[in-house]
Amino acid sequence: MASTKEFLDYVLEQLRDLDEISYRPMMGEYIIYCESKVVGGVYDDRFLLKATKSALKLLTEEGLEIRTDIPYEGAKEMLAPDIDDKEMCCRLIEAIVEDLPHKKR
Repeated sequence: MASTKEFLDYVLEQLRDLDEISYRPMMGEYIIYCESKVVGGVYDDRFLLKATKSALKLLTEEGLEIRTDIPYEGAKEMLAPDIDDKEMCCRLIEAIVEDLPHKKR
């Protein structure tokens, strides 16, 4: 099942406070970028983020449940944050971006 553009639009609206958020369609799904780094995606109308050390630490420190899911069979587990919690999703993405290496030139 492919993701809907409407769900993607909702995700992007929730993340509008972040700088440099973009997306790219890929095989019926959408890859989410922040500062040109892949931070997660929309898979089967589910918002999933990379499970980096800083993101996991943030969830633990906030006392939030660490929910995970896999985007597709054979993929690594990813974080499944509550997209309705706009502030936490933005904070998670900021933490993830800090953990990811800078793009090589």
